[in-house]
Amino acid sequence: MNSPLNAAAVNALANEKPPNKRTPLEDNWRELVSDIGSEIAGPLTSALERVHTLMSSGRIDKADLRALGDEITAARQVGINAQQLIRFGSGRLRQSHERVPLAATVGTMLKHRLRETQARGIVLQPTLKPVDVIVDASLLFSLLNVTLDWVLTQADSQIAFNVDTKVRPAHGRMTCRFLQRKAAFGEPTRTDAASTPAQIDHSTHSLTWRLIEQTAITMGLLMAHSHEQGVTTLSFEFPITANDQMEGVSTLELDDGFNAASAMNSKPLAGSHVLVVASRREVRVQVRDAIKHMGLIVDLVASVQEAADFCRDGLPHAIVVEGVLASAKLNQLKTEIWSEVPGFAFIEITEEGNSFEMSTSGDDNTARVGREAIEAALPSVLAFELSKSL
Repeated sequence: MNSPLNAAAVNALANEKPPNKRTPLEDNWRELVSDIGSEIAGPLTSALERVHTLMSSGRIDKADLRALGDEITAARQVGINAQQLIRFGSGRLRQSHERVPLAATVGTMLKHRLRETQARGIVLQPTLKPVDVIVDASLLFSLLNVTLDWVLTQADSQIAFNVDTKVRPAHGRMTCRFLQRKAAFGEPTRTDAASTPAQIDHSTHSLTWRLIEQTAITMGLLMAHSHEQGVTTLSFEFPITANDQMEGVSTLELDDGFNAASAMNSKPLAGSHVLVVASRREVRVQVRDAIKHMGLIVDLVASVQEAADFCRDGLPHAIVVEGVLASAKLNQLKTEIWSEVPGFAFIEITEEGNSFEMSTSGDDNTARVGREAIEAALPSVLAFELSKSL
């Protein structure tokens, strides 16, 4: 039997200062944990059923194999989103405010994910007017991508992205509008390989939606969401919008550029997708271990052909490739991707040496890291190369 609290302990509890005002994330932590569990359990249960079928039959066709991969990927994405939410809720995130061209950033993101949207049969309709906003560029990058993640689970066939300036007040604004897919409102969903993995509920109660809300709150944006007659509209207003006089930003300390140390400490690129291409398992493991603390989504393949197949239906945010795989086929892959996304991050792992070099704007826009320097240098090089696309 536990002993009762002594008088000193009771007085200490009675005089304890009230906790600081909690964030919406902290207020709903029980519901959040429940949602994380259910969203991970859904795809993993489906994946386990497929594995049991494989074990009993000894066979699996391409459609089931792809569906299995999609279900595992979906569960992994839930874990990444949960890590992001916890990072926001910790209160330790340090923002680095910069003047960012909103239209150009949205346009780059849409180009980067064009293959993915086309593979889903979605048509993007961007109308992007130039406007500069004062934000943390890496958080904007995260917000844009997680917003598109959510929209792709909701939209029927077309998605309109608009960037403009609201007149009163003069805020930069991004608006996304689309016709809601009927399946998202309870109708039977498709069961082919192109359907949403494991039929996860991606409504405004999903983990993805929570991450959108929390990112907008952290950035200080004004967020609005509406649904009328089957059309969903999601908009973000940027209260600190740059002009020639830079009014309203006197209290902000604007950064001149990328700060590697700050970037690594706050994990600004967590959730970014990196493809590692290496024929030797020890190199794949070495690269994976060096960047595992960055909160990235990492996929591993063993050949350039596998990398090309992987990129067919969607591009990662960066490709790390073993130098011994240099070939005409790799050059062709680089050329194809750079034609779609100029400045896409390629990092080559050279066979010898402990030096590294960043990419240049020349024909060979590839960063390089010596194999002996992978652990020490690759995280910083990768963070820098990813930040260039922000």
